[in-house]
Formats: sequence, structure tokens, C-alpha cells
Amino acid sequence: MLIGVPKEIKTHENRVALLPGGVIELIKHGHNIIIEKNAGLASGFPDELYEQAGATIIETADEVWLKAEMIMKVKEPIASEYQHMREGQIIFTYFHFAASQELTEAVMKSGAVAIAYETVEKMDGSLPLLIPMSEVAGRMSAQEGAKYLERAQGGRGVLLAGIPGVKPGNVMVLGGGVVGVNAAKMAAGLGANVYIYDVSVQRLRYLDDVMPKNVVTMFSSEANIRDMLPHMDLVIGAVLIPGAKAPRLITRDMLSLMKPGAVIVDVAIDQGGCIETAKPTTHDKPTYIIDEVVHYCVANMPGAVPHTSTIGLTNVTMSYAIQIANKGWIQAIRENRELERGLNIAKGNIVYRDVAESFGFEYTPITKFLASI
Repeated sequence: MLIGVPKEIKTHENRVALLPGGVIELIKHGHNIIIEKNAGLASGFPDELYEQAGATIIETADEVWLKAEMIMKVKEPIASEYQHMREGQIIFTYFHFAASQELTEAVMKSGAVAIAYETVEKMDGSLPLLIPMSEVAGRMSAQEGAKYLERAQGGRGVLLAGIPGVKPGNVMVLGGGVVGVNAAKMAAGLGANVYIYDVSVQRLRYLDDVMPKNVVTMFSSEANIRDMLPHMDLVIGAVLIPGAKAPRLITRDMLSLMKPGAVIVDVAIDQGGCIETAKPTTHDKPTYIIDEVVHYCVANMPGAVPHTSTIGLTNVTMSYAIQIANKGWIQAIRENRELERGLNIAKGNIVYRDVAESFGFEYTPITKFLASI
């Protein structure tokens, strides 16, 4: 199979979907790799390393998209890339369809085969291709939240760690999954008082056992959130429903409960955000202020630390990419339930229920779809 890796063009997206070591592995299996010029440079992997591994460097993204049978990316295609997608072409990347009707319709219209990193799912419900980036985003959320609490950044001038004689800051983490756990660990490590919320009492019991003593577990209800918001310096939205829009846990009217200069970091923005006032931002303009509350809603947070993020991502994507390339996408998803869950759209059909329901589109059960091809 001819596999193509275009350079990421989303604003300040510096990751790359394939390392030189991944090129070596795919070539061992008999595949050919084309890489757009400088695709890996911002992650610390120059073209020379890809050429030494056996890849062919291509001057333009247009040529990569035109030639490749499978495109490996990091982020979803943006509007300028829609024209390149074509019937039967495999696109293996993060899509987050539920956050964009425009993208969903574009992929349907193209006839491409969209296998989404974020919905590849193991039998235990874990999301192996989302976990490393969730770990990065969770850890960054506390780091960025601490930064934007600085007065010069629009925040209320609170040091999360406090100092002797001055109490530390208070942090609310909404969601006890991978993002939430990593956010809480980082905030707790800084010395903040952390309150982590989840709807699963079983999950809260686990977190209560493993988290440090400055992390308090809370059942996630509107009443509990409203009760604690006036005391919070930083709120981190870390809720995920795989493939579906994130639930809105903080509404516009609830901002009035927060302190002027408090900070919200909505990591769930990729799936529409769990804060009503959240809207996607970029690394070059990461924040805005509503009702005196600073909002940080960068949709590709791990892109700011591309070397770490790229290695973490490709560590987990490679085995799946090899399966798809070796077997073709149809056989690969028939033989691997995890990859089957990753298939969202194929040949104009939405085969992932939550994506269809997000926009009221027709849903085709994957068993029915596979039986028809």
C-alpha cells in the first residue's frame, strides 16, 4: 500500500503522524511511504531522517493526497483539504466528527474511508489512540491554567502552589477519566487544592484511593458544581463521551458565580466543549474573556509540545496502521473489533451511531454496511 503523510496545516499544529522508525516498520511489511517536505521538522524529525528510513520526500501536499491510498494525519482535514479526499481513500487520523457538521458532510460527500483515532476502542472500553494525547492535554491543562491565572495574562494573580503563610489556589476538574486524572495529578503536584468530579461513584472510590491527600473527590451534579464554583480559581473541563458531543456542565449563568479573573480550560473543546461559553481557540490567540472569566479553549493543545506528543501518538498508532496497510481496511476491521469501532464514515455512510445522532443524519449499523460490500 502507498501511505502518505502530509504536513499538518491547522494553526500551530506541529505534530506529525509518522516517525522515521515507523517508516522502517511499514517498509518491512512491503509498503511504500511518501512524506510531504518538512512534515516532521517542527517535531524534531527532519526530512533526512525519513529519507534514510526509506521514505520518499514529496514537495507538495497536493501530490501526497493524490497518490496515497492511505493518508495518515494527526488532526482532522480542514476546509482547504476537503478537495483532496476521494472515493475509497483511507484517512487515519483524529476526526472528532461530532464537533463539526461541515467536516462530517465533507467526508460523506468525498466517499473516503474515515477511521478515527479517538473511537478505536478496546474491549474494556479504553481508547488506546486517545490516551497518550489525553495524558498530554490533561497535564498541559494545569500548566496552562496556572499560567493564565497570572495577572499579566488576564487572570486574578493567584499562584496555584501558594507559599508559606499564603493558601494555595483551588482547582475544579470536571471528569475523572484520563484527562481529568492527569490534570488533577499536575495541579496537586503544584500544591493546589483539587476537587475532581465524576458521575461514577466506583470511579470516585478508585480516585480517592490513588490520589494524593490534596485531591478531593466529588459527585458530579449541577448542585455540587454550583456550590463550589465561587471558591475556584481554575476550572478544567475534562469530560469525554467517545464520538459524541461533550455534555454542557457549566452554563453561561454559572460564570457569574466565579471570581473575576478565574480561568477555565476546556479540554473537551475537540468534542464541542463542556462549558457553554467555550469556543475553539488557537495557540496564537489561546484565550478570551467572558463575564470576567478567562477562557482557554485551544483545540489542539498537544501541538504545543510536538516532540513529546508525536512520539506518544505514534507509539500507539503504528500497530493499527500496519494492520490496515497489510490487510486493507475492510479485512482489518472485520478481524479487529477495536478498528471496527474506529470506522466512523465509509463511502458516504455514517457507521458510528453517536456521529449520526449529533446531527440527525441517517445511521447505518456497521454490520449492515459490511454485509453490503
